Amino acid sequence: MSRFATGVVVLTVGGTRPHGMTANAFTSVSLDPPSVLCCVAHNAVMHDAITGAGAFGVSIMDAEQEELARFFADKKRPLGPAQFEAVDWAPGPVTGSPLLAGALAWLECEVTEGYGVGDHSVFLGGVVGARRGEGGDGLLFFDGGFHRLSPGAAR
Repeated sequence: MSRFATGVVVLTVGGTRPHGMTANAFTSVSLDPPSVLCCVAHNAVMHDAITGAGAFGVSIMDAEQEELARFFADKKRPLGPAQFEAVDWAPGPVTGSPLLAGALAWLECEVTEGYGVGDHSVFLGGVVGARRGEGGDGLLFFDGGFHRLSPGAAR
């Protein structure tokens, strides 16, 4: 699957047990009603965070945010509120999930379904809030590394 290019997002959960996690197993499912899905390993901290909160935030990463994406992918980073101390973010107005500044777009989602598939769960989220950022280049993950996608480059 390393040959399949994907976008990069940071999933977040707020509340009493805040957590963030870089993900590329994320996609739009439906525009009416607006729905997305994300896949999270059963043994990931994010799995219990999403299950407990019943909601999650999504920050769609700008190409300039590779370092931030790497931070939230690092298993050695602090957990809980400490992982957000050096990060510019704001709580989502609907779910309270941390939404990262500088992203291309932000979503807030309420979990509508969860399905166990192998060692992961597929969480379907109904979009309850969405905003678009200033724009920029997209951050992609392909063949084990991060890459930039510029608007209009694929014409």
